[in-house]
Amino acid sequence: MAAPTIVPGETRIGWIGTGVMGASMVGHLIDAGFSATVYSRTKEKSQGVLDKGASWADSPRAVAEASDVIFSIVGFPADVREVILGDDGALAGSKEGNVLVDMTTSEPSLAVEIHQAAAARGVSSVDAPVSGGDVGATNGTLSIMIGGDQEVVEALQPCWDAMGSTIVHQGGAGAGQHTKMVNQILIATNMIGVCEALLYGQKAGLDLPTVLQSVGGGAAASWSLSNLGPRIMENNFDPGFFVEHFIKDMSIALSEGKSLGLSLPGLALSHQLYLGLQAQGHGRDGTHALELTLAAASGVDWHNR
Repeated sequence: MAAPTIVPGETRIGWIGTGVMGASMVGHLIDAGFSATVYSRTKEKSQGVLDKGASWADSPRAVAEASDVIFSIVGFPADVREVILGDDGALAGSKEGNVLVDMTTSEPSLAVEIHQAAAARGVSSVDAPVSGGDVGATNGTLSIMIGGDQEVVEALQPCWDAMGSTIVHQGGAGAGQHTKMVNQILIATNMIGVCEALLYGQKAGLDLPTVLQSVGGGAAASWSLSNLGPRIMENNFDPGFFVEHFIKDMSIALSEGKSLGLSLPGLALSHQLYLGLQAQGHGRDGTHALELTLAAASGVDWHNR
């Protein structure tokens, strides 16, 4: 298949999923000059981008019928399968030459399946999960990990530039998703360290913002510490990324790791801790809410410390 030509003002963008991440991401594409047609299961979540000039479609299929490049960022692999491969999905509404770009963190095997199904219809497919949370989505500074045919990935550069600052083509179909698993494994164990460290500092009677100034500039620095540490201190556990979605990601990584014959004990521990956090009613909080369950295990009421 020939690589598409993608030009702001000419190429029609479709977008499926306007949640915490998706609304900001498609907003950047609109700001870059692209027209957009959007769909979300809850229309109210799309109101902001509709106010920016996007058009509404009643289904993923209808989005594809009105678009040249169709992006999706939804919750779970089952949602990806439905909105892309379902009877009323984006592939069913695509024509030869269209491009499907799934930015959900999902299963590498599903990315390969979508790639094969799309190719059979003359449609290109790219898997492009992201990292950077709501802050990166809002600021257009996401890290985008991409799997797919090089010519198609390169043609999408105007779109990548609108949404991200670190854009790397990792290989063929599924490579983007495998890279995101690497990312999530790193975050899984790092979040334990961030939360335990702040708990220790609090119990030791230290001033946590001052502590963050010291450790945030040294070898212990991390994105999670600098971006989520202040939220933890402020008792702000609103989601940049949902606990329930992180559990999904870790489950995928554990499954993929098992198929590769790997022992991943740090990831397994984090997965169990987050399952406990979800069981305590925090599935729709941000991943940094892990502080609450770790503090409770030590008899500390974090909210009222």
